[in-house]
Amino acid sequence: MIATVLMGLGAFRFGVTGGSYQSLRRTAEYRWASQDRLGRDPALQFTGPGNEEITLEGTIHPHFRGGLRQIEFMRQAARTGEPMMLVDGLGFVFRRWAIMSVEETRTVLMADGAPRQIDFRISLRAYGEDRA
Repeated sequence: MIATVLMGLGAFRFGVTGGSYQSLRRTAEYRWASQDRLGRDPALQFTGPGNEEITLEGTIHPHFRGGLRQIEFMRQAARTGEPMMLVDGLGFVFRRWAIMSVEETRTVLMADGAPRQIDFRISLRAYGEDRA
């Protein structure tokens, strides 16, 4: 069976055989400064791109595939403080991104407290590459 990778963030893979996201929300901001003018409406001046963020939300069924530690592996990657390359399954390179937050909700608990379902949300922010 060939593993399908939806997206890779550094060494972490979102895919059918492990943590899979069901939604991807991407937000891009653009900065405009307001300049007051005498007797006229203020003018806007484009000052450059602002923050770009991606939020991935999904559900993991750890006993089906991938195990219970998938979200913990993502937290460990975030703790390194290193931005990571983000590439989607079609080969589009999104540049480097920093993990800003990792959230999880464990539900459908078994007698020993192990979850049958883990819902997650991972927030990423573009690192902001320097351009020559």
